[in-house]
Amino acid sequence: MAEKLPETSSTTIIQGRAGQEEIPRASKAPMAESSSAGPPTAASKSAGAPDSQLPAPERKGHRQYVRFTRLHRLQHAGMIISFMSLALTGLSLKFSYTPWAAVLSRLLGGFQTAGYIHRAAAVLMLGIFFVHLGDLLRLRRREYRSWRALLTGPDTMIPTAKDLADLAATLKWFLGLGRRPDYGRWTYWEKFDYFAVFWGIAIIGSTGLTLWFPVFFTRFLPGWFINVATVIHSDEALLATGFIFTVHFFNTHLRPEKFPMDITIFTGRMPLAELKRDKPLEYQAMVTSGALDDRLEEAYPQVVVRVIRAFAWTALSVGFGIVLWIVYAMLFAYR
Repeated sequence: MAEKLPETSSTTIIQGRAGQEEIPRASKAPMAESSSAGPPTAASKSAGAPDSQLPAPERKGHRQYVRFTRLHRLQHAGMIISFMSLALTGLSLKFSYTPWAAVLSRLLGGFQTAGYIHRAAAVLMLGIFFVHLGDLLRLRRREYRSWRALLTGPDTMIPTAKDLADLAATLKWFLGLGRRPDYGRWTYWEKFDYFAVFWGIAIIGSTGLTLWFPVFFTRFLPGWFINVATVIHSDEALLATGFIFTVHFFNTHLRPEKFPMDITIFTGRMPLAELKRDKPLEYQAMVTSGALDDRLEEAYPQVVVRVIRAFAWTALSVGFGIVLWIVYAMLFAYR
């Protein structure tokens, strides 16, 4: 997709393995490179072209768009570890009468040890949540200067009228009644997933703390609230687990254009062609502002990507296994 730039810009054609792609480039510094551009071809070498005259991707390898910071990636990895630990230990207690729960509890060291792991994972998740709130404060102070700019700007995580329009357009696209909508930096389903964490922390976290410290909370709450908290904590956690390991996994990894896995949240980077396809409005905004080149970095070495994929595949496998355990327990062993 070719983009219109001011008259001071020029356009370069980069030949990659996937063919030619027209990439905008500022007159002083390259704006973007094709994600499919490969190493210098034999023809370019035989022609004796000096390295300084080769396109930037051919001189420096694959450069990718940095979508998530290192802190974002660490937070997400911590959320995965804490959520998996909470799900495994919590479900082993909820379905303790099933054979798989008994086996899992023994692997974890018994139900008492599983309880310790559950509480430690809860502390980790709460810590990540408050770190994220601190990061929002820093972001507001350094880049947006006010909460209004942060919450109502073009990159807001607050649902807007455009998200509703994108939802309607996406449903039409699914039915073959329209084209795929042009998404911006955050899609409506990403915003939903984001605020689901706030909901989970508020509901599951508060009831979990109540169950963890019942003596303290019953100083100002009636005793029957402990029973209510038990039901809410258990059922809401089951709902969250089922949602994450089905809907979230599908939206993130199992969509046709992402299958079998999207590792952007783990590497923080995505190929430029993928950005143009999935987030055309974000790509256009970066080109228009001239900030695209500042957001491009070299892709990680393959050995790093393999380690990341191993971690991600482990998390996916555990998640899908938990879904099967839940279905089995609900259909054949629920009490």
